[in-house]
Amino acid sequence: METHNEWSPSSWRSKPVAQPVHYPDETQLSNVLEKLRKLPPLVTPGEIERLRTQLTRVQNNEAFLLHAGDCAESFEACTEENISNKIGLILSFSLILIWGARMPVVRIGRIAGQYAKPRSSPTEKLKDHSGSVKEVMSFRLSPDDRAPNPERLLSAYFYSTTTLNYVRSLLASGFASLNNPRDWSLSHVRSPVLRAEFENISSGLADALEFCRVIGAEPGFTSGSGGISGYANGGVRGVLGEVDLYTSHEGLMLDYEESLTRFMSVPTGTSIPSESPLMNSSVSTARLAPYNTSAHFLWVGDRTRQLDGAHIEYFRGIRNPIGVKVGPSMKPDELIQLLEVVNPRRESGKVTLITRYGAEKIETHLPSHIAAVQQSRHPVIWVCDPMHGNTLTSSSGLKTRHFSTIVAELTSCLRIHASSGSRLNGVSLEFTGELNEEGYSVTECLGGSMELSEEELGLRYQSFCDPRLNFEQSLDLAFLVSNHFKNERRGRASTGADVFATELGRKYDRD
Repeated sequence: METHNEWSPSSWRSKPVAQPVHYPDETQLSNVLEKLRKLPPLVTPGEIERLRTQLTRVQNNEAFLLHAGDCAESFEACTEENISNKIGLILSFSLILIWGARMPVVRIGRIAGQYAKPRSSPTEKLKDHSGSVKEVMSFRLSPDDRAPNPERLLSAYFYSTTTLNYVRSLLASGFASLNNPRDWSLSHVRSPVLRAEFENISSGLADALEFCRVIGAEPGFTSGSGGISGYANGGVRGVLGEVDLYTSHEGLMLDYEESLTRFMSVPTGTSIPSESPLMNSSVSTARLAPYNTSAHFLWVGDRTRQLDGAHIEYFRGIRNPIGVKVGPSMKPDELIQLLEVVNPRRESGKVTLITRYGAEKIETHLPSHIAAVQQSRHPVIWVCDPMHGNTLTSSSGLKTRHFSTIVAELTSCLRIHASSGSRLNGVSLEFTGELNEEGYSVTECLGGSMELSEEELGLRYQSFCDPRLNFEQSLDLAFLVSNHFKNERRGRASTGADVFATELGRKYDRD
């Protein structure tokens, strides 16, 4: 395959673009992109390099990656409550993982930029308010509001900025402190066997946190009258109150990504291969490298990963760590060619492979992909996305997923990696801590310990894109993965009799 060493943030324009957006007013688009080029970065090179270092630890099996959040964000959902609930769920999930695996968790949210989604068809037929059927652009909620508008790119930037600003404020002000544990109510758990297991883990975790507080492991916490209690009262955050959380989105809109790609100073002490795209400053000795400053981490989707396409051309040049979705259509030799393009110097912490086959196809495809990568000796991070290959349509017409198939793909992934001499390094999930006005979780995926039935899907179905795990189902999955790693750590192989896999992996019949 022919390769081209010359790269620039705009070199993708010479390649065919998959899933393109055709704007009717090119002048308006140019004006918007020029404004974006002048706006400040959302993230910094120091943060991006810190993530690369942490992902290298994930690659070396010294940490676990949690990549999670909404399928797609909407401008309307950018609220204090939604953001807090989403971050709270990510923190709760990661804490349960840490408890079982006894290793750090690197948290990357699908947040502050996940506003664009690829579509299987650029148009669809819908009825408008008058009842007439017309063909419109996909994805917009209203049939009368689907013309591509460049101003939404500016809106995406400012909503991303607002979201990121609030996330930073939350994490800097004690929101992540374990002195303020989340409400892990188990009232939703119908299975008495599961409830007993959940309560056992929760009790052990609570005891451990209390022990840390008593011995003063949290510097800002002092027992007794008059002592400092927490960050807000003048204490320091310490290890129990300080976490990193990085942002990510699918790098779909290349006009937007290019406008936020900047040659910026490489942090002191960072090693960059001499062949990397790099610009020497004419006014100083500083090294400048191309950073996408719209997010810390970007991924390329299964529909846009063509070897000769615009997206791979763009992704191969940026300094950010990147993800690549790997599905059933990916041939093993194609996967290796792709790795040669996006990471020819085989840098650690650079490439995350996010596999998404479906529960019925993983056995056919994952072993050959693992074998090909092992033979090539490319350094990669293996992450399982058990969501996207398991979408179905309910009898009422709603898109949904069954928790049992999500569990089936995830447990198969863990087993196949182990039997192949590999290791699963992380999970990529679509979940939400979103609540309705009455305080109830969404009802978009079937099953789980709450045994959500098809008749209940319509109660609180709020996604305008793909179905998401709700708070309770997300914690189900966290406990399952945590238990797997606890058994592994203690030298006990997971078996078919594992209570979590058995109880959460079965389809409930409540009729």
